[in-house]
Amino acid sequence: MKFVAFERAKQGTGASRRLRITGRTPGIVYGGEGKEPQLIELDHNALWHALKKEAFHASILDMELNGQEGKVLLRDVQYHPFKQLVLHIDFQRVDAKTRLSMKVPLHYSGEEESPAVKADKCLINHVVSELEVACLPADLPEFIAVDLKDLKKGVSLHLNDIQLPKGVTAVTHGKKNPVLVSVVAPVEEVIAPVAAAPAAPAKKGKK
Repeated sequence: MKFVAFERAKQGTGASRRLRITGRTPGIVYGGEGKEPQLIELDHNALWHALKKEAFHASILDMELNGQEGKVLLRDVQYHPFKQLVLHIDFQRVDAKTRLSMKVPLHYSGEEESPAVKADKCLINHVVSELEVACLPADLPEFIAVDLKDLKKGVSLHLNDIQLPKGVTAVTHGKKNPVLVSVVAPVEEVIAPVAAAPAAPAKKGKK
């Protein structure tokens, strides 16, 4: 995805507040060997719509600044607590030869055709919705597709069960083989038999 940024001359709380009043969002671009952080500003409406797209969060972006394009990653967004307003945004420059760490969404499909759902009426729980990966910028996937058509009752899907794209490794922070998807068997309703009401005692006839 491509977006346009503009140089920002002033910084500070007051300057940022005045900038937002004009429909702009303050931001910063950092990283890159020997490069200083660059203050930028973006059109708020265009940025707001871009942030609704998954690719803006999970892929390398083309940033146009002063007529030149550079590769960046979205690193942080600060939103207003209750207004539809982006307060500040951070980007990181991307070096083509340096491995990066990034969270990538998992796109699940096929669970409705799996034996777990189709035959055994199990419930499928997506334990993990995104996966942190490490790779070179050129190998960064926009998402990772995970096919669930072979899920079976009582068997969870682990990280080692899926095929990662070429050049991509998972970052698990010490967890050897985390669960991605769990299969939960349906709870069978047990209806207890209703006990018959005791018969009323027979009335004694008059002697």
